Parts: sequence; structure tokens; C-alpha cells
Amino acid sequence: MLGWWQAVVLGLVEGVTEYLPVSSTGHLILTTSLLGLPRGADGDALDTFLIVIQGGAILAVLALYWPRVVSMVRGLVGRDPHGLRLACHVALAFAPAAVVGLLAGKHVKALLFGDWPVIAALAAGGLWMLWLGRRGSTGMRVDDMAWRTALGVGCFQVLALWPGTSRSMATIGGGMLLGLEASAAAEFSFLLGLPTLGAACLHELHGNLRDTAAAGRPSMFAELGTGPVLLGMAVATVSAMLAVRWLVGWLTRHGLAPFGWYRLAVAAVFAVLLLAGVVTP
Repeated sequence: MLGWWQAVVLGLVEGVTEYLPVSSTGHLILTTSLLGLPRGADGDALDTFLIVIQGGAILAVLALYWPRVVSMVRGLVGRDPHGLRLACHVALAFAPAAVVGLLAGKHVKALLFGDWPVIAALAAGGLWMLWLGRRGSTGMRVDDMAWRTALGVGCFQVLALWPGTSRSMATIGGGMLLGLEASAAAEFSFLLGLPTLGAACLHELHGNLRDTAAAGRPSMFAELGTGPVLLGMAVATVSAMLAVRWLVGWLTRHGLAPFGWYRLAVAAVFAVLLLAGVVTP
């Protein structure tokens, strides 16, 4: 059973880090190590929860970008050409990670859902963001994107299958590298997160319910408790809304470099803790 305070901590970590370019999955994996919670063969329910909790971040973007979502829905039924164009770009950007995730998702989870792979990805991403922070931006807006730019952002998103890389870092940084303004790259990253995170949540939840039922084992809800699971998602929703509002203004003023330094610092601290035996991998 997951304690209510542990659910709050994990929900807060998920909500704050999901849309920041620092890797929510990486932070969740490291946080579970700090809390002494089991993962892997002894913690299948918790591994599922670390993915399903992203549903809170989805609700946050739906609430904050509701006009954009409505515009895309109207476009799909032929009532908003601009919304249809944006929906097509989101779908195009979603495709690369969806295909690679389906083909290699289990291997990624088996090989890379660990502390040291996360630390390596945090450090590498931090160095990339410091380099990227020195580049300028052409100021392209979301509505000015070409399909090639959307596909390029989608290809960058594939990198986020490695826990610790950060989906937001890959898509925001990739978007800026391809010419999007920082705030526009962030907005498209948020919208792209709707199908990406939604598909991951549903796939993981369905797999847990199916596999546990077939094996006669308790599901994630039975093992962790329905109350703590819902509490964690609620905390993730509220904290993600606050983080998204803050991030757009921060990127406009300061860019990505501060996040790069933060990633390097977190990687260094956890590496020391692991080597010193303070945290058990």
C-alpha cells in the first residue's frame, strides 16, 4: 500500500517536473529510491503508477489550453482550418515516438528504468541545454510551423524514451533548434504531450490490468490503494498547472541554460549519494 504522504510527494514531483525540461520520469525514479520504494520485479505496480500519474499533467494542459484543444476538435470536424492544421501537426509529431515506443518500449523499460541510466541522461541533457542556450531563435510561432518542423520535433521526442532525457527538454529544445520561439516551442510541447502522455498512460494501465488479471495478482489500484493513486494524480494536476504557467514566462526571460545547470547538479548529487551508499539503486 502506498502511503498518502508518499502519493503527495510523487504527485508533486510529477506535476512540477513533467513540463519542465528536467525529466519527470527521471526525478520520479530517483525519488522512489530516496523513499525506499520497490521497483522492477517487486514493484510492478509502482512502475505502472509512475507512468499513469502523468494523467494529472494531461488534465493540467487540457485546462490551461482549452481554447487550443477546442480549436483542434473543431478543425477535425471541418469547422476551423487553423485548428485542423494544428491537429495535423500534433498528430505528425506524435507518430515517431508512438512507433518506436510500441516497438522498443519493453526493452527501454527493462534496460533504462534505473538510477545510473537516469543520471547519465540528466547529465548529457544538461550539457546539450547549455549549448542550446547560446543559440538564438528565429521567433517562429506555433501557427507559422511547417509540417517538416512538426515532424522534426516529433523525432526529437523519440529521445525522451530514455528516462532522464525529458520529453519537454527534447521537444522544447528541438523546437527551438528548428526555429521556434521559446514560448512557441513550449506551447507545442504541451499540446504534443496530450496524445503522447495519454497513449502512454492508457497503454501502461491497460497492460497492468490485463497482466494482473491473467496472473491472478492484485492490480495497481489494489496493491497501492485507489485513494493514494487518485490523490497523487490530483496533486500532479494542480502542481503541473502552476509549473506550466511559470515556465512560459521563465523561458522568455532566461532561456534553457539554468535548467541545464540544474540537471548537471542533480546528476552529480545523486551520483555521489549512490556511490556513498546513501541511496540504494
